Amino acid sequence: MSNATLLIIVAVLIIAAFSYWRFRQTGRPVPAVLRRGQPLPDFHAVDENGDPVRSTELHGTAVVMLFVRGNWCPFCSKQVEEITSHYKSLSDLGAKLILITPKPLDTTRRVAEMFGVEFDFWLDESLHIAKSFGILLTEGVPESQYKEYGHNTFWPTVLVVDKDGVIRYSKLSRLLFDRPDSVVLVKELKKL
Repeated sequence: MSNATLLIIVAVLIIAAFSYWRFRQTGRPVPAVLRRGQPLPDFHAVDENGDPVRSTELHGTAVVMLFVRGNWCPFCSKQVEEITSHYKSLSDLGAKLILITPKPLDTTRRVAEMFGVEFDFWLDESLHIAKSFGILLTEGVPESQYKEYGHNTFWPTVLVVDKDGVIRYSKLSRLLFDRPDSVVLVKELKKL
């Protein structure tokens, strides 16, 4: 291998490493509609009983909102498990916890019951919320799950919304496997 070829390979590796590092530092860009200081957009969903719910009904309560891909996702299950270890701290700060999932609610509820937490579960089966928020993940469901879950899902996202309905923290996972630490969510709620 010539010195020029070796130099090119090293340069490509340095550029790739820097790009990866930079992406890890900045993360996935938060859509404008979900940025800190923006009002939580008005949206409609269905709760686990099939009753209609609306985001404006949350005014008056601080909210931690998790958009999860589904119970088939091991990273989402780990995130739910991790947040349950901070559930008491979050609820002691007066926060309502809402998991929004594309489908189905019954299996998502079983996950929460397994961890013994009180989440509210909202369903965005048509992925209308995901599309309007800019967090739609196309072809994000493994092929083995297509029949039950379809092809598309959410990009994993966490919001902390104050009692006036203003977004105070928003984080999209940089990669599908990393999720915001619940300690950060507790700190954000303490600022409210």
